[in-house]
Parts: sequence; structure tokens; C-alpha cells
Amino acid sequence: MRVITDFHLHSKYSRACSKDLTIPNIAKACERKGIQFVGTSDFTHPAWRAEIGRELTEDHGGTFRLKNGDSPTRFLLSTELSSIYKRNGKVRRVHHCVLMSSLDGVDRFISALNARGCNLKADGRPILGIDSEELLKMVMDADTQAMLIPAHAWTPWFAVFGSQSGFDSLEECFGEMTKYIPAIETGLSSNPKMNWRLKNLDTVFLVSNSDAHSLDKLGREANVFEMDVPSYAELRRILLEKDKGKFLETIEFFPEEGKYHADGHRSCKFSSTPKETKRLKGMCPVCGKPLTVGVLHRIDDLADREEGEMPPLAVPYRSIVPLDELVGSVLDVGASSKKVKKEIDRLVADGRSEFGVLLDVEKSELARVTSPEIVDAIMQMRKGEMDIEPGYDGEYGVIRPASDSPVKPKQQSIVF
Repeated sequence: MRVITDFHLHSKYSRACSKDLTIPNIAKACERKGIQFVGTSDFTHPAWRAEIGRELTEDHGGTFRLKNGDSPTRFLLSTELSSIYKRNGKVRRVHHCVLMSSLDGVDRFISALNARGCNLKADGRPILGIDSEELLKMVMDADTQAMLIPAHAWTPWFAVFGSQSGFDSLEECFGEMTKYIPAIETGLSSNPKMNWRLKNLDTVFLVSNSDAHSLDKLGREANVFEMDVPSYAELRRILLEKDKGKFLETIEFFPEEGKYHADGHRSCKFSSTPKETKRLKGMCPVCGKPLTVGVLHRIDDLADREEGEMPPLAVPYRSIVPLDELVGSVLDVGASSKKVKKEIDRLVADGRSEFGVLLDVEKSELARVTSPEIVDAIMQMRKGEMDIEPGYDGEYGVIRPASDSPVKPKQQSIVF
């Protein structure tokens, strides 16, 4: 069974997140998206932990479902944690995805954090003054079957490899605990091909998740596994045993759409390539202040493998534009407009899902339910034929179906 998994998202208790992010709503949204296995998110927040207990029941080891049986969506216990601490004279800001196998383990972990005086009520993604290596030890002490995965690993300000507050290797961050890191999350501003350039990552899988702050952002990135049924135990086995045969692919943003892909200075509306940034000595030519170094630049600085070479654990990937964005670009309206919603309702009728429409449904079937322009846009996206304006310094990039202009920048999917 092909299982699409998104285990990094947020609840209504996280800052700047939609109040519609309830467990039943997440389950229903996953059905529409085509996601079978989703993270609970935010399990350290006391009100959300209580909601998890009210709404979910254990289906089998580490896997949960709605108590009322209203949805086939299965859940795994997950959260994002923000660690801010000082190491080697530098303030580090590193975000982590933590997955656990049981509610007992979650509760032991919450007790340990409370004993450290951590404020878990303020935010679904709490800020902890705990070193990443020590945090991983606490996770494993609470649940021996738990996993910690560095979140959006390249984001400049809040990531293990972030240009502003991170480290140059996993070992620098996690020390003797590095052997327990099964994967890193590549984040919206990078894709696997970019990460393949680092030999330091050859021993870990590259995973992708949405980091959704609203229901419509679920699945903008995801992982695809072969499983008999959605299962936390099997997910853990695949990642720890490096079972490439069962890790089928990741579904990716076009990394240029990510808001930290290129270098730049948003307030001056200036962006640049790594080569141009180096020529400018890292300073904005408009205001003279330092440019924010993006993911492309940071990877280029740390890379020790030629572009195009594939490491042993390389997994195929496909790049998408979220369906609401793609339809909106064709209709020339916003992704959240009523026209877009009406069109997507047609596309996902008769048992189709958004992922199915974007990746798998035959062109002839799409042509029966939507306009030729939208069909063409979907086909162009599948081929990677997109016009691209890269994001930078917190500004999302823009990805559109290719125009008739002579130059059409492309970011190809990798399928092998």
C-alpha cells in the first residue's frame, strides 16, 4: 500500500496558526489531500495533549485514529520543538521534529520538560533553553522508540545548518548522540538534489513535510512509503534500517518557491545569487546592511560533492506546486478565492485527491472535469516546465506554468 505521510504540522495552539487546525479537521483535510498518515503536532501543549486524548484512540502500536471512526486518516504522535541556547560562544536556534511511539512516552517527556521549568503553555511549538544534544537524550529517555529529526534543516535563523544560528555538521550539533538521528527534513527552500552535495548527510534519509500552519498547507511537502497499513513502528523501521525499497519517494516544493532559497534583503526588494552576494561582500547594495544568506548559498558553502552525483541513500522525488496555487495562477486569482475552491471541488470529485490530480490522474480524465488551460498547467508542472522567481529573506518565491518566453527556467523532478 502506498502511504503518503506528513508528520510536521501545527495545531491551533501554535502561534500564527489557523484556529481551524483541530484533529477532526486535520483528518478530513488529509482525505481531500490524499494523505493517509499525519502527525498530531504540538503534543507538549497541555490543551492540545488533552484534545489528543479526547479525539484519538490507539489503532495499533504508535498509530492512532479518530475515536468516532469518521475518517480513515491515521495519526502518529509528533511535535516541533525550538531549542535556543549558547554553544561555543554563539547563540544557536535549532528546531526539531520529535516523533514518539506512545502517549505514556509523551507524558514522561512532558514531565521532564516541566521539571526543567519549560513553559509549555505559551505555544504549541515551545521555546526551550535546552542544548540539542541534551534534548535528544531527554527524548530517548522518555521513549526508547522515539525519533528526533532536525526540522527544515537549512532555514537561516532556526535550523541545524542555518547560516545565522546553526552548525556545519550534524556531529557539531548532536555530538555522541548523532548516531540516533535517522533523517533530516530538507525544508521548503531546498530539495534532495541540493542536499545530495553533502557527504556528511550520506548516512541519513532526507524527509519532507509541510510545516503547515493552516489546513490548506497540509501536504505541500510529504513522504511516500510502502506499508501494509499506516504504522509508526514501520515508519521507524524504514528510517532506522535505511530501507530504500520501502521509502518510495518524497513530494517536494519547487525549492525556489521557499522563502529562504536565494540571498537577499526583503525590505529593499533585492535578491541575489550566491556568486553575486560574494561579489558584494555580503552587503545589500541598496541600504548597505548585511544580506540574509539563503539556503542555496549555505549548501554551496558546505558542499563537498559535485552537483548531480547521488549518494547511497538517495530516494526519488517529484516537485509540485500546491493545487490551489496552480489553479489560482491559471485563473489569475488568489489561491484562497472562491473560484479556486469551486474548481478544486470539481477536480477532487469522484474519489480523486489533490495529490492524485497533481501527480497521477491521466490527462484524458482531467480533461473531462476541468479546462484545457488547467490541464496544460498540471502537465507542465509534472514536466518541470515552470517560470520561476526565487524566494529570499522571508519572501516566498513565485512558480508559474511556463510562458511563451524564450527562456524558461526549469527545476526537474528526479524519478529513478
